[in-house]
Amino acid sequence: MGAFGHTHDGRIRCGAAVEDGSVDVVADKPAFNARWRLKGELALVVITVGALAVGGVLWLLGKPDAADVCWIVGTSIAVVPAVVWVIAALRRGRVGVDLIAVLSLIGTLLVGEYLAGALIAVMLAGGRALEAAAERRASHDLRSLLEHAPRFARRRVGSDVSVIPIADVAVDDVLVVGPGEIVPVDGRVVGAEAVLDESVLTGESLQVERAPGEPVRSGVMNAGGAFELLATATAQDSTYAGVVRLAQQAGAESAAIVRLADRYAAWFLPLTLLVAGAAWLASGSAVRAVAVLVVATPCPLLLAAPVAIVSGLSRASRHGVVIRSGGALESLGSATTLVMDKTGTLTMGRPAVVDVLAAPGNDAAEILRMAASVDRVSPHVLAEAIVTEAARRSYQLSLPEQVVEEPGRGVTGTVDGRHVRVGKLNVEGSQPDWARAAINRARLDSAAIAWVSVGEELAGAVLLHDPLRRDAPRTVRRLRSAGLNRLVMLTGDRAEPAREVGTILGLDEVYAQQSPADKVAAVRAERERAVTVMVGDGVNDAPALAAATVGVAMGARGATASSEAADIILTTDRLDRLADAMDIARWSRRIAIQSAVVGMSLSLAAMAVAALGWLPPAAGALLQEGIDIAVILNALRALGANPTTKIDLPAETEDMLQRFASEHDELRDTIDVLRDAADRLVAGTDQAALDSLILAHGFLTERILPHEQAEESRLYPALAQPLGGGEATATMSRTHAEIRRLSDRIGAHLAVAQASGGIQPDQVDDLLACLYGLHAVLRLHFLQEEENYFTLADDESQDRKASPGFAAPT
Repeated sequence: MGAFGHTHDGRIRCGAAVEDGSVDVVADKPAFNARWRLKGELALVVITVGALAVGGVLWLLGKPDAADVCWIVGTSIAVVPAVVWVIAALRRGRVGVDLIAVLSLIGTLLVGEYLAGALIAVMLAGGRALEAAAERRASHDLRSLLEHAPRFARRRVGSDVSVIPIADVAVDDVLVVGPGEIVPVDGRVVGAEAVLDESVLTGESLQVERAPGEPVRSGVMNAGGAFELLATATAQDSTYAGVVRLAQQAGAESAAIVRLADRYAAWFLPLTLLVAGAAWLASGSAVRAVAVLVVATPCPLLLAAPVAIVSGLSRASRHGVVIRSGGALESLGSATTLVMDKTGTLTMGRPAVVDVLAAPGNDAAEILRMAASVDRVSPHVLAEAIVTEAARRSYQLSLPEQVVEEPGRGVTGTVDGRHVRVGKLNVEGSQPDWARAAINRARLDSAAIAWVSVGEELAGAVLLHDPLRRDAPRTVRRLRSAGLNRLVMLTGDRAEPAREVGTILGLDEVYAQQSPADKVAAVRAERERAVTVMVGDGVNDAPALAAATVGVAMGARGATASSEAADIILTTDRLDRLADAMDIARWSRRIAIQSAVVGMSLSLAAMAVAALGWLPPAAGALLQEGIDIAVILNALRALGANPTTKIDLPAETEDMLQRFASEHDELRDTIDVLRDAADRLVAGTDQAALDSLILAHGFLTERILPHEQAEESRLYPALAQPLGGGEATATMSRTHAEIRRLSDRIGAHLAVAQASGGIQPDQVDDLLACLYGLHAVLRLHFLQEEENYFTLADDESQDRKASPGFAAPT
């Protein structure tokens, strides 16, 4: 028995937890058939071109009868698949323009225009082969979903623990889930607390704790110590099996995109038959009717549109966007609704330190250094973020001793002879004022807190947040300008951080605490209203991606399941590539339609000439070839960028952008020296407050102002031309002036304080306004520059350090 059953559409059959523990996956039949179709149509191209070429050589050698035989063979061979294509289209209820090609092929044979027939055969075969190459789709077999699925479980009966196939798990069985193992079925925690990584289902990167009695869903990973689970469902009825079924059902719903040519068949086909019949009746010559059919053969549709789409696919791949079919590119170009996951799509998908708070009498830098020292041996996701932040600040970490990890509670160890603990708050009774302030701030910022204790005293707290992608705001603006008029976010995260991201990005709708089933339902609802694109990463997004008109996976570090369920994969893990894909899709679609319309217009003119008897079939076929070449050359314009959206940056400008972006990374965290000086001033106007003010002013004059001046004199002039003039940076220049004004004002206050022997009471209010105001202005200014300018640089490494600016209060 299999744990997940099978689909009935012949595409994939999967069985997990068979007796030998193997997973049976049958090859995807549509992908198999598509490969054979492509090979067959390439063979048809070879045969028809060969027949035309051999016939041409024989005709030049003075053997016209032998040449006619070759051309007849080539034409006759092309008739058979052409008839099959027409019949297949009719069975699907579609009357395509391929019917014109069939009539023209048969007509040339009947009236003895064999060269024209051979030419049409080549055009038809070449068009079909190009279309097959453009629309060949990669497999959507969801193998990674199955690989992730547990196949065995450890059942405890009394004191005996035995390994059994997952299909044998029954309700009320007690299962043992070891560290790093996948929870096999839905159940409830019994005994010890469970620490779980639920990102596979929720997409949320932060680990969660489940107390005894709390429910646990199958498919999540045990990120802590071993725990016991009381099964509340069988494998087939558990959550993870439902994820697989949802993905399969949603994938089965996705209909194939109708070819661009067929959209015009409703009027082009009857018009062609009408003109051909009229020419025959008026002249009494069947040759005229055949000539009309020959020049009406829809090769501009069959060739130009696929060439434009293939060109778009090629260009997209150069931008780190893998588009699996021409149909997906075409649908992307007409989409008006975008649905996005939050974690890993709009945010980085990994926590980052946003601030370090120290108890009175402690130093924040030392708190972070000690926390990172003890966390360097912990596998916890928050520990990794703390260590990464310390490394970024170049702190010298110590080697911890006597390290003990308590799953769900934290890690303890000895650092430089002092007992250090990092983890949950472990203070009985009332909490100190600074700790309550840290909790309130974390609540406001939707941040997690790692408390740091040294000895028996609570010494500090590290605030962590999953940061917004630096390119997210600019990308959202680009997507709206590309024609997407409804932007929706779906996330398994809590409502507070979800609303925060939605507000910052100006999204139209935000749905929080969404299960995979909820996401599928939401995507289906959006798809009923408009052409819908869904972008996400992780296994939990796979069903929703498959349910959308076009699924886009953040595939560089996302789950394989989401990549295989998606139509488009962003291989560079940069959200702005989605906007690039939209630009490419709309430009390619525009070129495809333009090529088709121009080609048909020329064909209509040729039809009129042929109907008057001025264009014989063979000459008409050659003219049609000329039309084909013209529209194909036009279609190849899709290999280039839309000149109205393309921004070309000189190499030196890109290098400059990256250098200033690196300076931002260095300056961003030191900006807090301004807020620290203000906080110290609130506590009193003593010598310590004056020292803090001197430090803040030195930071402004030695680091901030030179940086801003360099941007004003070097970066902004370099950006003026590619951005269309100095107006694009004018508002940023005005902000530079405000930064200079506030810095000078702080300097004036400092001079007065030093001359007066200390900060005077009448200076406090204005100094606080300047310090807090400048802190807020600088953070906002940095974010604006990063979103508006720095994301223009084609820097694949810029995601290594995301801006946490939106998570910290100003």
